[in-house]
Amino acid sequence: MRAHTASAPHSLRPRRLAPLVLALLVPALAGGCVTKKKYVALEEQLDQATAALAKEQDKTQSLEQALTDEKQRVEALDEQIVGLERQLADADAQQRALEEDLAKTLKDRSALKESIDEMKRALAVAKLQRRLADARINSYKSLLGRFQAMIDAGKLQVKIVNGRMVLVLRSDILFASGSVKISEEGKAAIVELTQILASMKDRKFQVEGHTDNQPISTKRFPSNWELASARAIAVANVMVEAGLPQQNVSAASYGEHQPTASNDTDEGRAQNRRIEIVLVPDLSGLPGFDELNKIGSKRA
Repeated sequence: MRAHTASAPHSLRPRRLAPLVLALLVPALAGGCVTKKKYVALEEQLDQATAALAKEQDKTQSLEQALTDEKQRVEALDEQIVGLERQLADADAQQRALEEDLAKTLKDRSALKESIDEMKRALAVAKLQRRLADARINSYKSLLGRFQAMIDAGKLQVKIVNGRMVLVLRSDILFASGSVKISEEGKAAIVELTQILASMKDRKFQVEGHTDNQPISTKRFPSNWELASARAIAVANVMVEAGLPQQNVSAASYGEHQPTASNDTDEGRAQNRRIEIVLVPDLSGLPGFDELNKIGSKRA
C-alpha cells in the first residue's frame, strides 16, 4: 500500500482536469488507498477527458472563428447592400432624368413636326399665291398688249393700283366742263375700249368717276359727288350699248376725294378729272374662298 501512495508514477504529467474527472478522483484519493490498476484506469479516463476537452476547445474555437467569419461576411453583405441601394437610387434618378428627357424630346419632336407641317402648308399657300400672281401678271401683260394701240394714241392710260388693273380715261376728252354729255371723240374711245373688254368673258368692271377740288353747286349737281356719279353712269351706259353685259358693269363716285395729283395747278386738276375703269379681281381662286363663301351664305 505504501508503494502505491508514496509517489506518483513517472508517466504522470501536469494536465488540465475536466470537472468530471476530478469528481471521479477525489473520492478515490480520499480513501487513502489506490491500486495501480485503478490508478491506470483513472489515468486513462483523465487522458480521454483531456482529449475530449481539447476537441471541445478546438470545436469551440472553430465555431468562434466561423462566427467571426460569418459576422465579417454579414458586415460585407451589409456594405454591399448599402452600395447596391445607392446604385439603385442613382439608377432611379437616371431613369427619371431619362424619362423627363424623353418626354421633352417627344414634345420637342411634336412641336418640330407641327412647325414643319405649318411651314409646308405656308409653302403650299405661297406657291399657290405665286401661281395666281404669275397668272395675273401674264393676264395683265396680255391685256396691256390689247390696249397698246389706245395707249400709244394717248386715249388711254393703264396703271396697277393695289393689285388691280385700272384703265384711265381723261374727263377732258370725254366731257365738257361741268357736263355729263360725252363727246363724240370720247364715245368713240369708250366703244373702242369696250370691244376689248367684251372679249374678256365673265369679267366684271367698275366705272369710277373722279373730279378736281373745284366746287360745283347746281340744282342737278349739288356737289362733285353727283357730277362724278353722273359721269360714271354715262360711261357705263355707253359700254353697255357697245355690247358689254349690263350685269358685268357697275358705277361709283369718288368726287374729289381720291386725287392723283395736286389740285394747286391746272395740269394737276386736269389729271384729277378722270374716269377710271377698274378690272374687278376674281376672288374665287384665292385660298379659303369656298369657306368664306359658305360663311357669307349662312349669314345671308
